[in-house]
Amino acid sequence: MEVDREDGRTQNQLRPLACSRNVLHRAHGSASWYQGDTKVLAAVYGPKAGARKNENPEKACIEVIWKPKTGQTGKLEKEYEMILKRTLQSICILTVNPNTTTSIIIQVVNDDGALLPCAINAACVALVDAGIPMKHLAVAICCCVAKSGYVIMDPTKLEEQKMKSFAYLVFPNSVHSVLPEGSVQGEPMEHGIVTSVTHVDDYFYCLERGCAASAKLSDFLRRSLQRHPTDSSKAG
Repeated sequence: MEVDREDGRTQNQLRPLACSRNVLHRAHGSASWYQGDTKVLAAVYGPKAGARKNENPEKACIEVIWKPKTGQTGKLEKEYEMILKRTLQSICILTVNPNTTTSIIIQVVNDDGALLPCAINAACVALVDAGIPMKHLAVAICCCVAKSGYVIMDPTKLEEQKMKSFAYLVFPNSVHSVLPEGSVQGEPMEHGIVTSVTHVDDYFYCLERGCAASAKLSDFLRRSLQRHPTDSSKAG
């Protein structure tokens, strides 16, 4: 069933993408990520000596700080921090710089839907910009399900508010690893997925649709990283 969306996109069509690296000169790595009118800045500081309390000193520590566009950090932002931390820990090589802490600061510039996936994408690019060792790249996407059962990808804020349920899905891009040649790859992930945050009934259907739609994100991410760090990349 074809669904008419207010911005004219098809069900699987993503909003225009844009990405820039090295946008904050005082950070060790940084990136901006746009999907439509949603924009997120990510800054990486570190690795700095010393792990955080209750962290394993034999591994590197990942710290995530979420800064909303306005107001104070609340329960939702703390949940986003936790999801981001777990996601980034799973794609970073934590044994290279043991007993260090790398901080990733997420600044929300504008939220017009699919905010957490945009933040994950921005953080991934910023980590590469900072030269943090990673097992593989990753891309995140939002999948929404309406009451009538149809599924749309990369929703706007208005579309999110009308949907019955949603899934945030993070897929690996391990074929295009950023590890040095000859390094050992990470463990294979179940269903080829890094992270999933779901409130949907038909999970595997959303997973299939999300995986297909993420191919464009993966291609855009690779092309963005192949450019000079000060260049910006755009895709419609």
